[in-house]
Amino acid sequence: MPNVLSHEISLTPAFHDLDPMDVVWHGNYLRYFEQARSALLQRIDYDYPQMRDSGYAWPIVDLRVKYVRPLRYGQTVMVRATFVEWENRLKIAYEVRDAATGERLTRGHSIQVAVDLRTQEMQYASPPVLLQRLGVTP
Repeated sequence: MPNVLSHEISLTPAFHDLDPMDVVWHGNYLRYFEQARSALLQRIDYDYPQMRDSGYAWPIVDLRVKYVRPLRYGQTVMVRATFVEWENRLKIAYEVRDAATGERLTRGHSIQVAVDLRTQEMQYASPPVLLQRLGVTP
């Protein structure tokens, strides 16, 4: 079991994040997921620069979003990123909640796989460096 399973950030959508219907444009939710994912990876000292330095790229190969309720300008929300899988791929679940009420607004997940930067080959098991950072070294 990893030492750090999840991390939560707070954010407030900016005016420039809105679509013509005055709600957050659907593509910006992915940016919010990315901010939470990066904060989670920083907690284990394995954010994108450390991934690169360890010899691996971690491209996203699958991304899902379920829009439950719209986010609005000025609404403070909490975005939680949680490690779900890490043995053969890196799956991170996301949940966006209204900060004041706790109401779920959006959920989703991303799946990343390790690619050896030297050979450009996809790895079918997570490299030891990820498992070490998570504290689950076999």
